[in-house]
Amino acid sequence: MIISEDKVPGSTVLDETVSPPLLADNRNKTSDTPEKDVDAWLPVTGSRNAKWWYSAFHNVTAMVGAGVLSLPHAMVYLGWGPGVVVLILSWVITLYTLWQMVEMHEMVPGKRFDRYHELGQHAFGEKLGLWIVVPQQLIVEVGVDIVYMVTGGRSLKKFQETVCGTFKQPGNSCRQLGLSIWIMVFASAHFFLSQLPNFNSIAGVSLAAAVMSLSYSTIAWAASASGGRQPGYSYKYPDTSTGNLVFGVFTALGDVAFAYAGHNVVLEIQATIPSTPENPSKIAMWRGVVVAYIIVALCYFPVSFVGYWAYGSTVDDNILISLNHPAWLIAMANLMVVIHVIGSYQIYAMPVFDMLETLLIKKLHLPPGIILRLVTRSLYVAFTCFVGITFPFFGSLL
Repeated sequence: MIISEDKVPGSTVLDETVSPPLLADNRNKTSDTPEKDVDAWLPVTGSRNAKWWYSAFHNVTAMVGAGVLSLPHAMVYLGWGPGVVVLILSWVITLYTLWQMVEMHEMVPGKRFDRYHELGQHAFGEKLGLWIVVPQQLIVEVGVDIVYMVTGGRSLKKFQETVCGTFKQPGNSCRQLGLSIWIMVFASAHFFLSQLPNFNSIAGVSLAAAVMSLSYSTIAWAASASGGRQPGYSYKYPDTSTGNLVFGVFTALGDVAFAYAGHNVVLEIQATIPSTPENPSKIAMWRGVVVAYIIVALCYFPVSFVGYWAYGSTVDDNILISLNHPAWLIAMANLMVVIHVIGSYQIYAMPVFDMLETLLIKKLHLPPGIILRLVTRSLYVAFTCFVGITFPFFGSLL
């Protein structure tokens, strides 16, 4: 990095002849053409023509995961009073912190923090910011992708079991496949989808995922409500040891926290929205965030409260398992979960692709192109698939 003195006494500007690894370039008008070409190729900064509704369904897809189906079970250990308070407070607090991130995206005049680690570098320094932010961001994003790989495989397996059990005819065999096979089937879709170049190119996938999340959440609470309170329901805390009860409470809080994920891709989503001094990106981004959080409330609160009301402490850790009928509805809901986690996987993978490709191009000086994208992203999908097959309980570890 070359440092040159600015005209203002005591200030310095960074000469952009050499760019540090993993540091995204917020180029001004004096940027050289090769660097501009690289930024235009990378997944996060490759397209800046997103509309405000892109922000809405990207945020819904990133936040409303299959974890919403475990919220009624979290209520078992929290109870009505604490459970309602925790869910509502989490909604309010995460909305406020997300607003803060939207505002910080362009808090420095003439500069956009397109990536989470850029904001960390501004706060903690160029090197320390990378070491503080990047490991944590990678743990979350890669970990969530592995969890979604397993979730997609399990939902496909549950779909097959439900369909075979319902429509099986005498004399026709319906072979049950193992979870590993279904995880590989789920991963096969991502070998193709991961080649889509940037955030805006997966807008259709993300929109479908957002619609599916609202759909299977509606199925979960509507089916619970239509069945009414189940025999043997109880709102008492589980009859177990104090240690297990405390562990259950912390697990429930973790389920709620995991359900309100998505903040670690907010800056990358906002980076796809055009911005001018007259019309900064935060206006469109915040409009989309508000719509997204309304949808989140429509998903989370009915599923949590109606599911717990209907089943009490007997509810399973996945509300769809408690819904034994009608079978066709349960099968459809599981298929919706599959479509949703396909989109969620891509949303969380894009920042990882951006980091890997930035490192390979700017640090190792590999030429950007189809081959680099194909190899890098295919290896990432294969890695998450392998870990998901090897550790199908990865979600519990996370």
